Amino acid sequence: MLFSDLLDAVRRSPHELSIPAEWAQGRASFGGLVAALQYEAMRAKVPADRPVRSLAITFVGPAEPGVPISFEVDVLREGKAVSQVLGRAVQNGQVVTLVQGSFGASRPSEVEVVAAPAPEMKHWDDCQELPYINGVTPEFMRHLAMRWSVGGLPFTGNKSREMGGWVRLRGDVKEEPVTEAHILALVDAWPPALLPHLKKPAAGSTLTWTIEFVQPLQALSTLDWCKYRVEIEHARDGYGHAAAALWSAEGQLIALSRQTVTIFA
Repeated sequence: MLFSDLLDAVRRSPHELSIPAEWAQGRASFGGLVAALQYEAMRAKVPADRPVRSLAITFVGPAEPGVPISFEVDVLREGKAVSQVLGRAVQNGQVVTLVQGSFGASRPSEVEVVAAPAPEMKHWDDCQELPYINGVTPEFMRHLAMRWSVGGLPFTGNKSREMGGWVRLRGDVKEEPVTEAHILALVDAWPPALLPHLKKPAAGSTLTWTIEFVQPLQALSTLDWCKYRVEIEHARDGYGHAAAALWSAEGQLIALSRQTVTIFA
């Protein structure tokens, strides 16, 4: 199933969905997809004139591929401009992902601060792609393409604090406007920034994730490349803290991201 097919499925029935094995990330389903599906269920409960401003995501446990999963939503509060929404992805009676979302309508303001410039990167055609290799790379990577321009690939012993490059959907992609759901997948596609520091494979995963969206969204297509960069701020005792951003190819800021990751090495 394509990314767009899964989004359509959760819009039709948020309580009767199984994520195919081709979207697996080890023994779990790809976290960016789970977050995107939960977001879609939450989006349906909020007035259309209130775009999402931020999501705080906790991956409580692995969402198993092929097992029915339900995306539940509670609207905690609806103010004059802001809606606070709680989403829970539930599988086998257990919460596997928890998402708290803030949706807010635009309002007049005297304050306007432009984003810092996007980093310079080589053109995507000149960057090394991390290929999908059956049985070696995570299954979900058959659907997402990443091309490295900053730092090193996972498990290469590269000690850079930064990692990044270009990202977009891969394969038989349905061309459509990029939404917040797509952005969740594009940002979370990248491996934990600590993995390039290692010289041999080891497991790593996201524990908590906060992402903020710059509204209104840029008018991008799912065929467009986006620019991503992450910086490790601190790492020790099996945990790392990293801050990242996503830009359009023209350098317009799309989203800001922070993650606490675990690493088993």
